[in-house]
Amino acid sequence: EGAAQLVPVGPEVRYQLTPDLVARHWDTDSVGALVASPANPTGTLLSRDELAGLSSALKARGGHLVVDEIYHGLTYGTDAASVLEVDDEAFVLNSFSKYFGMTGWRLGWLVAPPRAVPELEKLAQNLYISAPTMAQHAALACFEPATLEILEARRAEFARRRDFLLPALRELGFGIAVEPEGAFYLYADISTFGGDAFSFCQHMLETQFVAITPGLDFGRHQAGHHVRFAYTQDLPQLEAAVERIARGLQSWQG
Repeated sequence: EGAAQLVPVGPEVRYQLTPDLVARHWDTDSVGALVASPANPTGTLLSRDELAGLSSALKARGGHLVVDEIYHGLTYGTDAASVLEVDDEAFVLNSFSKYFGMTGWRLGWLVAPPRAVPELEKLAQNLYISAPTMAQHAALACFEPATLEILEARRAEFARRRDFLLPALRELGFGIAVEPEGAFYLYADISTFGGDAFSFCQHMLETQFVAITPGLDFGRHQAGHHVRFAYTQDLPQLEAAVERIARGLQSWQG
């Protein structure tokens, strides 16, 4: 049996896997690669050309490309390319959770090459029987014009929140090397303030009642001095949070 390995990525590659990294980390036990675009926690995208490059790198090694596209639809100023535009043998994960706002309904889908479907069906039978009828009807309502209008307004609101929070955090001293193009997160370096990310988050929660997430929740590479912000609250809440974070920094002893 194989075992998954994490490939370290940083701001120099926009926190995304590259063909060079595939070549560097591929070994005899490797069978494929999993990437996310847009990504959590960084909000970065893989372009059409970048997806094509990864596809070629994996095919050259007999590997499979799996792309998490769950945050498709939540992009700002650009559209997210699907790997299916360049590779009809890729596996695509998606869900009604993010763009459609149905987190908790547990409804999603997998696009897979036909030859893989029989094995996937065997796996699926051990995980679930079928999607609940109620959830399926709710999902159908997502495609109504009135619903799509609401969802697009929600996307525009996320963009406004990002455009406020990004410069506000940078002004406070947070290092955000890569501007997020999708999802609803900011991944920030706290090295300027000293200390470790877990203690920093605990300090902000206990003294300022602001909840942010330590980087260790998302991996190990440089995670000890990174935190994730989510701009899922409305603008007045975010404005108040920035003021509280500023106060929290004054009392932080990293």
